[in-house]
Amino acid sequence: MDGVGAPAVRRTRTRSVCCYCGVGCGVLIDAEHADGGPGPAGSRIVGIEGDPEHPANHGRLCTKGRNLPATARSTAGRLLFPEMRRLRSETRHRVDWGVALDTVAERLAAIVDRHGPDAVAFYVSGQLLTEDYYVFNKLAKGLIGTNNIDSNSRLCMSSAVAGYKLALGADGPPTCYEDLDHARTVLFAGSNMADAHPVLFRRLEAARERDPEVRWIVVDPRRTDTAAMADLHLAIQPGTDVALFNGMLHHLIWEGLIDRDYIAAHTAGFAELKLLLRDYTPRMAADICGIAAADLVRAAEWFGRSPAALSLYCMGLNQSVHGTDKNLALIHLHLATGQIGKPGAGPFSLTGQPNAMGGREVGGMATMLAAHREIGDAGDRAEVERFWRLPAHRLSADPGLPAVALFDALRSGKVKAVWIVCTNPVHSLPDIGRVREALQQAEYVIVQEAFRDTDTVPYADVLLPAASWGEKEGTVTNSERRISRVRQAVPPPGEARPDWWIGNEIARRIEARLAPPGAAPLFGFDGPAAIFDEHRRLTIGRDLDIGGLDYATLDAQGPQQWPFPSGSGRGLARRYGDGVFATGDGRARFHPTPYRPVAEPTSARYPLRLLTGRLRDQWHGMSRTGRVPGLFAHSPEPELRMHPDDAARRGLASRDLVRVASKRGELVLPLQLSDEVGSGTVFAAMHWSGQFLASGGINEVSQPAVDARSLQPELKHAAVRVEKAEFGWHLLAARRGDVLAMQAAVQPLLRDCGFAAVGLHAAANADAGAGAGAGEDASWLVLRAASGSTPSAEWLDALVEALALASGSDTLEYRDARRGLLKRVRWCGETAGSRIDGLLLTDTRRDPANEALLDVALSEREWAGPRLAVFAHKAKAGNGMRDSVVCNCMQINESAIRALAEQGAEVAEVKSKLGCGTVCGSCLPQLARLCRQPQRA
Repeated sequence: MDGVGAPAVRRTRTRSVCCYCGVGCGVLIDAEHADGGPGPAGSRIVGIEGDPEHPANHGRLCTKGRNLPATARSTAGRLLFPEMRRLRSETRHRVDWGVALDTVAERLAAIVDRHGPDAVAFYVSGQLLTEDYYVFNKLAKGLIGTNNIDSNSRLCMSSAVAGYKLALGADGPPTCYEDLDHARTVLFAGSNMADAHPVLFRRLEAARERDPEVRWIVVDPRRTDTAAMADLHLAIQPGTDVALFNGMLHHLIWEGLIDRDYIAAHTAGFAELKLLLRDYTPRMAADICGIAAADLVRAAEWFGRSPAALSLYCMGLNQSVHGTDKNLALIHLHLATGQIGKPGAGPFSLTGQPNAMGGREVGGMATMLAAHREIGDAGDRAEVERFWRLPAHRLSADPGLPAVALFDALRSGKVKAVWIVCTNPVHSLPDIGRVREALQQAEYVIVQEAFRDTDTVPYADVLLPAASWGEKEGTVTNSERRISRVRQAVPPPGEARPDWWIGNEIARRIEARLAPPGAAPLFGFDGPAAIFDEHRRLTIGRDLDIGGLDYATLDAQGPQQWPFPSGSGRGLARRYGDGVFATGDGRARFHPTPYRPVAEPTSARYPLRLLTGRLRDQWHGMSRTGRVPGLFAHSPEPELRMHPDDAARRGLASRDLVRVASKRGELVLPLQLSDEVGSGTVFAAMHWSGQFLASGGINEVSQPAVDARSLQPELKHAAVRVEKAEFGWHLLAARRGDVLAMQAAVQPLLRDCGFAAVGLHAAANADAGAGAGAGEDASWLVLRAASGSTPSAEWLDALVEALALASGSDTLEYRDARRGLLKRVRWCGETAGSRIDGLLLTDTRRDPANEALLDVALSEREWAGPRLAVFAHKAKAGNGMRDSVVCNCMQINESAIRALAEQGAEVAEVKSKLGCGTVCGSCLPQLARLCRQPQRA
């Protein structure tokens, strides 16, 4: 009960959707609202549960989803009001919304007047809601008259789209999540599903527990946790997927394991493909792939003889200059065996973003029109013009600039202005040095964003504060074509506004200036429901017809799959069950797919193959997950993983700082030795950005080459060299407290300071329990830096101030001004035996003893012994690796699991004794691997 005089607090529960991957998990958001009704200052999200009624997840959530409330708990680091500057040399200043909206509209209209509509470009995001996407697509193509609107979905899904359209006639998976329950053979290709889509992976694990005869085949150069659980792991050489699938299909044809009747009745082009496949014998294909021919044959046999074969694929196929061919070659396996359109079978592209599919539905990319219409089709353009009440021939017939080309055009001056919405291209695009140059060259840069510290924000002439998760209304479409309602749980903080509203308001102002007299208004939307209704009507008669859907239906009946035409009782779960495809003659198409080598082979100068991928507990550029200290526990630092033999040949040891260089750029990372990668290959996670590094992350070295058909860039593979990076000055600092506030204070000191290596991350006390890191008491900011020269004493003093490590009776300091060294440790109290509250240690080398002292601090154990001995603390024997947290929910460390595994404990016993794997289950694949290989994993 509230105390006397205390404000009354109302609790609400809101049904919505997780904002991370394309699984589209339903969530129940708990919020508290202070007396006087909900408002930005009086409302906060306090909890989350999986929605047991949502068909995508049935109540399950992964570790990222479970920690979503912590991402919204603080407004630190949020954009809270519009900001502008007139000149690049100026600092942005706060303005009101009216000034910001008027100014953006005037500047864009003026650029269109001077240079034409194609001088303006939009770069949007698969994290937008469908209604947001619709407004921006209509603004670009219908109002301004340019097709220069592309999405970061170009970086993840465009090869899958191209493959589906070429083979099946239309974009969109033919499968559904129920197929995970019915598949008897599952082929994972270029997908570490255990980390990237853990909720769906739980469903596959449950299906295999029910039927141990289910077989898993994993195609991946790395021994990921997904691969470690496979019945057959095909550790192919990077980029050789087409040769593998062609070799498998050659064997299926040779052994009579294809469905000739299905091919004859429902497909075209098989004879031409069969001619190509004659050369792809299992031995020849296996030699290209670097695997045993017997393993290739085994995979083909399992696939061809299975009563239900399902393939699951993701970025490992898509992010390639041959991504479309890889998708097609895999789809061919399904078409040739009739493994499509029936329970448990089909090619299933797993989406990386929550609404990549919704964006494609409304045409929010440079190469498509709304409702799966084609820019190059005059009839399609005319239909959209009539629907939007535009003059004839208003829509441009020229495809717009896709992501990489868009920023190249900005760099060359062809495009003058760019409006970036809910994405961070200075981190996520390849060869980001060129992206920085593009934004510096641009005449006008608008950034619409929820978070202040992304790598793209510094280039903005205008910052428009946007609402984020839990603060918006609309819809999203997940990987199985299921449309779900997103509902607002709390108002956005400060002056942040929904993305659709910002686009709509600026569009109205541009329309007032550019539209001819008497033209019908295009942007009279009064809310998301009106936008959805317009989108719905535009789909009628198309392959994705949702004429029977509206908000009321979604509210009453729950999430629905498309197509859902008017008069339907429910959406269509599985497509092409009748063998009729979305092509002119109803037949699916085979396409010859010769194997082509990777775009950038290794060489004497760049002898290693770099692979990139995801971490289990982080997402994209970490603007959200990086706000939760507990999510760093599993993979605390950026690192480069290398096979021990390769490291030994180069004289490298674990935790060395190494320089990773390609033809385009370089960055410095700590080294981790790992046999999950083969010799000749190194791996780095994609997530670490300029918020956490002295560089923009691994895309400093990635290549901008794109697939000729999908225009998706090659982000997975690059040729690099790795060498030891020597520095004469090292810093290790850590402070307990408000991580987001400290990070905001520290980051300005780290920018433009000349550091070659910076690692900035959060940490949580391992004893804080589930959801650790949400509160100030459990959270730490950890900073590692290295430089070739010693920073000034003034800079060090500023860092001490930023970390609140100033002198006092509870602080011990050692300073050597001549050598530029400073060591400072702060305790949380003045009495002996209290725990360390913060430290700052500089040295001329990376000292393991400093790392050992950090371990003591992060453990929050009481300091044993005299305080004066703190600088003489010794490192423990071992490899210097920190004991990582495997189970985020129960905060169970790897060492505890290994100890039981070495005694012979199986997964069930470890779960019972430690509790790990019993909440969200995201840790189960790693737990299984540790139990099977306690010494090696």
